[in-house]
Amino acid sequence: MYKRILVATDGSKLSQKAVEHGLGLADITGAEVVALKVIPRYPQTYFEGGVALAASEISKIEAQWQAEAMEVVNAVKAAGQKREVKVKAITAKSDLVAEAIIAAAKRSKCDLIIMASHGRKGLKRLLLGSETTHVLTHSHIPVLVLR
Repeated sequence: MYKRILVATDGSKLSQKAVEHGLGLADITGAEVVALKVIPRYPQTYFEGGVALAASEISKIEAQWQAEAMEVVNAVKAAGQKREVKVKAITAKSDLVAEAIIAAAKRSKCDLIIMASHGRKGLKRLLLGSETTHVLTHSHIPVLVLR
């Protein structure tokens, strides 16, 4: 049924649900899992919410974020090994999370995207946005959303 499943995770308890379902589905179908964590870029201007820092400090912060992201996706890989599911751990650096998820799924030739949704409504959804909704409405690959 599925050959390659992209599981988007941010390391949160909610996204762990998506990881568990993704690994379970991959185990049943014999699919490979691509575990993805999107890393934001450090804001470069005051208007983006950034604090004026030296380029070397920004590099250190982004390197720390990269290391933390690798820990998250490597944890998915370790969980996959316990189930004998092949997991490819990747990260993407982008401020556009939904676009990065869709692009990674295309690049990795995935036939399913699995992700979690907080299920925010009303003003919270408007203010915080919904990456899940963006992926659902813009992806040509099927998306499984867990709450």
